[in-house]
Amino acid sequence: MTTALWPLQRAVYAALTADTALMALVSGVYDEVPEPAAYPYVSIGSITELVDDAHDQRGLTTNLVLHVWSKYHGFKEAAEILDALDAVLDRQPLAVEGFTDVSVAHQQHQELRDPDPEIRHINVTYRVWMTKE
Repeated sequence: MTTALWPLQRAVYAALTADTALMALVSGVYDEVPEPAAYPYVSIGSITELVDDAHDQRGLTTNLVLHVWSKYHGFKEAAEILDALDAVLDRQPLAVEGFTDVSVAHQQHQELRDPDPEIRHINVTYRVWMTKE
């Protein structure tokens, strides 16, 4: 089974950075966050893959975690960015190289207070199903 880790990350990054509404809200979308990074921003977190084959097809179910980082007092700004992420990814088409039948759904999210009292953080998990070409 060929992994979808890198093709999925590239597809998500391309979709997010191409969306003008999202990019108007954040300073950037990062795999490796530069120091110092201007707030707010989105970082691509972990991807977990599970083999999800059908009778004659190779498939994967993945959990993709994204992180929203903000210094706004309260969670309003981070929640608005989460809405923008959903507009790009949740139940929207996503072209992942080497895979077909790609389906994305918002699975869960969690508001977190960082040890730094100035920072707000939301992590969001998307479930992605796909079939190997």
